[in-house]
Amino acid sequence: MDYKTKIDEQTWAFIHKTAQFHPPETASFPIEEQRRIYDDMCKSFHAGHPDGLGVETTSMNGVPVRIYAPSDSAMLESGVTIVYIHGGGFVVGGLDSHDDICAEISARTKRRVVAIDYRLTPEHKHPAAFDDVITAINSIAARYQTPLLLVGDSAGGNLVAAASGALRGDDIAIIGQVLVYPAFGGDMTKGSYITHANAPMLSLKDVEFYHTIRGTPPKEDPTFAPLGGTDFTALPPSVIFSAECDPLCDDGRDYRDAMLRDGGKAYWICETGLVHGYLRARNSVDRVRDSFDRIIHAISSLSNHVWPYS
Repeated sequence: MDYKTKIDEQTWAFIHKTAQFHPPETASFPIEEQRRIYDDMCKSFHAGHPDGLGVETTSMNGVPVRIYAPSDSAMLESGVTIVYIHGGGFVVGGLDSHDDICAEISARTKRRVVAIDYRLTPEHKHPAAFDDVITAINSIAARYQTPLLLVGDSAGGNLVAAASGALRGDDIAIIGQVLVYPAFGGDMTKGSYITHANAPMLSLKDVEFYHTIRGTPPKEDPTFAPLGGTDFTALPPSVIFSAECDPLCDDGRDYRDAMLRDGGKAYWICETGLVHGYLRARNSVDRVRDSFDRIIHAISSLSNHVWPYS
């Protein structure tokens, strides 16, 4: 793959800035060093909070959460709570790493956003992160008594899809999910895993590391790898965004196809020339700014019970 021409200059500038903090070989470093590097990198891209936003960090049933909402309650669109689950390969990240992203989603949609933290591997193997997410989602639903829209990126996309599948048939109303460059546990021997094995920002070697560090994968367990399941019925309407230059690209397409096959409503957008982790470039890269607008549109539409795709 000729990334020199596939990826534009603005995106390359983002990649080079990221590498100043987070070198390509970071996944081979000790875990605590990986976390320090990732946290420093996220701080370097932090865009602050929009004006007029209230933020509270607390916990629900022992799971750390951060709640964002317009300070003026008259500005708050009622009826739906957005839940955000962060990425980071199940190894890094937390409430701070995606703080400004969640704040901007809240400000632009005028809705409450609750960001969920979860226990990280390798100290806490699967299903610890999944269990934390289920606990928090149940707590959020009980506290606000509203339908929920689930949003997640990368590993967070995995956890969103896993939770949506596990909670089918429960009393919790999950009205949609928006998944950004999600990791669904696809076949690493073909497709984008091979075509983009050496992509900037995330390589196949990195994916393999993050996959195996969670523990021995349960066979066909959708709480570990959503694409490992066999039943995609009754899932909430889903919009999936993949980065073209990403080993995980085909996971989003394959998840859409599985949902459509089982009678669901799903739409997949492959963002041309973009790379894994691109949300941090939404203020510096035109292509990412456009993609983030599409993500906000998807979140807003599903929050209003509108399916915006023909």
